[in-house]
Amino acid sequence: MTLPAVLDLREASRSATIELGDVPITQRASVIATWRARMVNEYASSEVFEALGEQLGAAIDPSLADECARFADEERRHGVLCGAVVEACGGEARAPVPVRPQFPLHLDVPPRAAALRNLIHVSCMSETVAVSLIGAERLEMPPGPLRELLTRIYADEVGHARFGWRLLERVASDLDANERAAIERYLPVAFEHLTTHELLHLPDRGAPEGGAAFGLCSGRDARVLLEETIAEVIRPGLARWFA
Repeated sequence: MTLPAVLDLREASRSATIELGDVPITQRASVIATWRARMVNEYASSEVFEALGEQLGAAIDPSLADECARFADEERRHGVLCGAVVEACGGEARAPVPVRPQFPLHLDVPPRAAALRNLIHVSCMSETVAVSLIGAERLEMPPGPLRELLTRIYADEVGHARFGWRLLERVASDLDANERAAIERYLPVAFEHLTTHELLHLPDRGAPEGGAAFGLCSGRDARVLLEETIAEVIRPGLARWFA
C-alpha cells in the first residue's frame, strides 16, 4: 500500500464516534494538532508493517507476512480512531502525509540479517517505546471513552512489540557469525535514529493544566521515559544476543 499525499479519514473517523466531553477552548487547537499528527503517524505505520512482512516472509517464514498484514490493519484502525478524536474536537480527520524515507532493504547484508535489522528497529525499538509512552499516558488519563480508545491502541502496540522480541528469540541462536556481525554493526545506527526520531515528536515542555485528560502529556516526562525504556528494556533485551 502506498500512502496518498493527503490522508483523508473523515468518513471513517466520523463513523467511529467518540465522546470527549468538554474540551477547554484554550486546548482545542492543541488537542486537534496532537491527535491529527497521531492519526497520520499511526496510519503510515501500516506501510512499514507491510514492507516488514514481505521481508520477513521471504527471509524467515512465509507465515510472518500474514502476521504483519494483521498489524498493518491494526495501524490503519489506530489512524481512524485518532481521527475520530480530531473530529470530536471540531477538527477534520484530514492531513498531508510528510515524505517518508524508503523502507531500508539492507541489501549489503545476508537476507535474514537484513530482515532482523528491520524487525529490531520496528518492533523491538519503536514499538517498545510506543508501549512505554502510550502506557504512561493512559495511566495519567481519567477513566472514560478516550482512555478506552487509548487502551485499544495500547493493547495492539503491546502485540507488535512482543512479536519482535519473540521472533528474535526464536531466530537469534541460529544466526551465523556473518549474520550476527551484520546486526551488531547496525545497532548503533538504529539507536541513534530511534532517539532522533522520538525527540522530534516529544516537545521539551510540561503538560498544560488538565491536558493529560485529552492526551496532552508532558513532553519532558516522556523524554525521561524514552531514555529509561532504551536503557532498562531495549538495550538489555538486545544484549542477550548481540554485543
